[in-house]
This record gives sequence, C-alpha cells and structure tokens, in this order.
Amino acid sequence: MRRVSKCRGSSGLGLLLVLGAAAALVIGGAFALRHFKGNKIHTEDIASAEKIAGLRFTHKERNLMLEDLRETAGSYAELGRVDLSNSVPPALRFDLVLPGMSFDHDKRPYAFPEDAAAERPSDLEDLAFAPVTTLARLIRSGKVTSTELTQMYLARLKKYGPRLECVITLTEDLALAQARRADEEIAAGRYRGPLHGIPYGAKDLLATKGIRTTWGSKPYIDQVPDHDATVIERLEQAGAVLVAKLTLGELAWGDVWYGGKTRNPWNYEQGSSGSSAGSASATAAGLVGFAIGTETWGSIISPSTRCGVTGLRPTYGRVSRAGAMALSWSMDKIGPICRSVEDCAFVFDAIHGPDGKELTVVDLPFNWDPAVDLKTIRVGYLRKAFEEDSKTKENDQAALEVLRAAGLELVPFELPADLPIQPLAIILSAESAAAFDELTRSGRDDLMARQERNAWPNAFRAARFIPAVEYIQANRVRTLLMEEMAERMKAVDVYVAPSFADDNGLLTNLTGHPAVVVPNGFDEKGSPTSITFIGGLYEEAKTLRVALAYEQATDFHTKHPVLKN
Repeated sequence: MRRVSKCRGSSGLGLLLVLGAAAALVIGGAFALRHFKGNKIHTEDIASAEKIAGLRFTHKERNLMLEDLRETAGSYAELGRVDLSNSVPPALRFDLVLPGMSFDHDKRPYAFPEDAAAERPSDLEDLAFAPVTTLARLIRSGKVTSTELTQMYLARLKKYGPRLECVITLTEDLALAQARRADEEIAAGRYRGPLHGIPYGAKDLLATKGIRTTWGSKPYIDQVPDHDATVIERLEQAGAVLVAKLTLGELAWGDVWYGGKTRNPWNYEQGSSGSSAGSASATAAGLVGFAIGTETWGSIISPSTRCGVTGLRPTYGRVSRAGAMALSWSMDKIGPICRSVEDCAFVFDAIHGPDGKELTVVDLPFNWDPAVDLKTIRVGYLRKAFEEDSKTKENDQAALEVLRAAGLELVPFELPADLPIQPLAIILSAESAAAFDELTRSGRDDLMARQERNAWPNAFRAARFIPAVEYIQANRVRTLLMEEMAERMKAVDVYVAPSFADDNGLLTNLTGHPAVVVPNGFDEKGSPTSITFIGGLYEEAKTLRVALAYEQATDFHTKHPVLKN
C-alpha cells in the first residue's frame, strides 16, 4: 500500500512545479534550473521529485502523468519568455478584512501643537539628534531654515556616512533645491505641516526619478527609475527634503550590501541589523531628521532595536508600495523610523492612504491624538514571553512597571498556540522567489555579495521546490491564524511584547497587524534594547498612543551614540 501526504492527488500546478524543478535538479544540479528548456522528463525524475513533495505514486501513475508533465514543462518555458519586471504584482491580492469586521471611517482633525519654547542653539549641529517635533517648531517659527538644517545633515552624512556604511547615494542637489523651496514657501506663509523643510533619508528600494535605486544589490547597481515611489511623492507634497538614499541589506535581507556592512552607531564592530539597515543607522547617528524603512519580517523592528530608535510598522495595506521593490506581495509594508513616537505619527500621517496605483491600500483615516485618555485603551501583555528567561528580561519587566505606573491596567494576552507559525514562512519564500525569478534564471544572482545558505541566492533556488499547492495550503492556514488572532484581539486594543518574542514577529507580519518599537534601555554591553507594542488592524493611533505613554515616562529615546569619523 502506498503512503500519500495530505496533498495526495495534487496532480495540478503545485505538483507540476515540483516535478519540473526536480527534473532540472536530476539533469544537472540546482544550477541547471537556469538552462532547463524542455529536456525530457522521465518516470525516474518523477520518482525523485516525489521525495521533495512528500508523495508516493505507483509506476503506472507516473507513466500516466508523464506526457502532462512534459507539456507543462513547455508551458513553463513559454511563461518564462514573458518579461515580468519586479513591479508586476500577481492577480491575487491578500485581504486582511474578515467577515464581520468593521472600522472607523470618520476623519477627525488634528492641530499641530504650538510650542514657543524651542530655541535655536548656538551650534546648529546640536540639533542633529533632535526629533521632528523640535525641528518643525524651529522651522515654522523661522528660527532655523530648512536650508541650514539640510546643509548640516549633508555635512554629517559626508563625515560619518562612510564609516557607518549607511549611505548609497547623497541627493545633495535635489535636497538643496527642495530646502530652498521650503524656505520660500514658509516665508510666504504657505506652511504645509510638521514635515515641511525636514531633511530625511529613504531606504534605497524606493524609486527616485533620475536617481539610481540599487536595492542594495550589485545586479541592480545602475538602475535609474523614471518615476518616484508614491511614498517619495507624498513626502515631497508634505515639504520634506530628501538628503540621501540609505543602505539596505541586499534585496531586503540583513545589513550586508554590495558596498559593505552597515554599522550600528553604538558599536561599530556590529552590523546595524536589517534590512532597513541604513534607515535605522542614519537616524540613530543624527544624519537625517527621520527615515523611511520597510518590513516584511522584522526589517523595521530589528534595526530600530539594534540602533536604539523608534519605528512604526503600519498595518498591511496602509501605505502604498507603488514604486517600491517587491519582495512579498502579501507581507511587504512601508513605515517610518524616527527619534520619537510622535515623529512616527507625523510621517505616517503624510504617507498613508490610497494613491490609485496600489490596489491593496485601504481608505481609512488615521486619527492621531496624543492627548487621548489612556483609560479608554485596553492594553494586554504577552505574559509567557515576559516570564521566559532572556537577555532583555530585566528591561522588559521594567517596561511593564513603567506602563502600570502610567495608569494602564495590563491584562494577560496570549498568541494563538495551536497552529504552526514558522512553517508559514514558505509564503515569503515562494513570493520572493517569484519576485526575483529572472535574477535566478539569468545567473546574475552570482553577483550578489552573500553566497551562503542563509542568503537570497540560495533561498530563491530552494523556493523553486515549494509546490503551489503547499503555498496555497499555507495561506489557508494563514486564514485560520487571522481568525484566531481577530478573536483574541477582541479583548484588547494593543498588547505589549518583548521585541523578539517567539513567533510574535512572523505571526503579526502574516496577520498584518501594526507595531511600534521603542527603546527601553541598554544591555550589559551598552547596546540598546527595545519593547514593542502591537495594535489591532488599522489602529496605529491607539498603538502609538500607548507607546507615547511609555516614552513620556522614560528618557531612553533621548540617548544617542558617540560617533567616530
């Protein structure tokens, strides 16, 4: 009697993908995938592929499907001739909204608070580490010009950027032109808001018209877009000043890019983590007023932690990804990395919302109110994670006490425990391999800096052996996970967790929940640690409000590293 896995009978696309790929493997090794153009499949190839797919067929069944597989291999070849750029999304879209869910559609006004206390320092470089809230008041009052700030940050980028390896391209000419325009508009009484005249940096996977956008990877080093990403357009509309395209781990993994390894400003011997490596490093080092990062699985949370800054990972579908490098269509998110919680609110307010280009983006308001009564927000804490021994346990436990002292009544909260989480990572694996299929097929992946097991070239190749059926099954399990998470989130609006609690990062990236990470101290070696707040879907305002309460009761966000040049 033959034994068949749960996907037995999957004689459709998923099995064919695995069989076709395995045939290529049998013919000439993993690299044969690049050259496989219809070499005939035989029954022994099917038998080999069965081991990868977890299936077992009889010899008769293999013979019966043989011609179908050969025909399908021809279909692969035809599809492979279609020019699919990274910007082309699949026809299927991931939707966070489950039956019965409802959200607030009312937009309420928010007035930027006046503060006459902000004064110009005698040395302008003393503002390098100031939050946007301070910089904006100085610019609006005319005590500091955007041009002065821009020149100061450009000088710091030139001085410290090379040692930190956090800059790919300085956008000096553009920045000075944008700063001059901001000064002219503000002088004429046309103030656009808190980002007007503020210099910032963008992760170099966001398209910038006429300025190279390398994705941190040598195969794309000369790529020059003819358009701006929506996020870049939105920030220009808000009056922000783009001073630099910042590093990312190549193709958004880690902190190693084609030019080196981005450094942690607190410890130059350590990488800044990734993949928003340059965005976090430059913000922490006072080289920009704020930065834009992206997250698929930890790429805002992790570098923000390492570098001691504050990051917001918005709800999936809140910010348009038009003009951004695609890695995982159902997981990618764009968000700010800043020096304070309220800075994140200002930047998010400027970049969120539909643009008529990216169809996953929802039209829901962001009602930020830093004075909202904390007693109206139900807050939980990930009890098991706080009880477990870890290197950050002391700081994490102290963070809970700060929140309780602020008047929050924390209730125990637990993640869904009866569904597999780590196996769902094949969703990211399959989507990323599809996004960079041409790179794999062409052999240009050999140009990438990292050539090891835990790096994209190998991951893209291995992902070719994920059956389509298993990718779909994983997404069905994802639906169950979303349902369970939605049920648990009925009890709280926000919950707090150690930043690297088991499964929490992958789980909430799969379910699309927003997160805010803030510094909560230092470890025994003097490196920053952090705490993370996770909110309900589209509840960035509540999540930021709770994070703000913690920030206001501590001073970790005001600390900054001593830089070397």
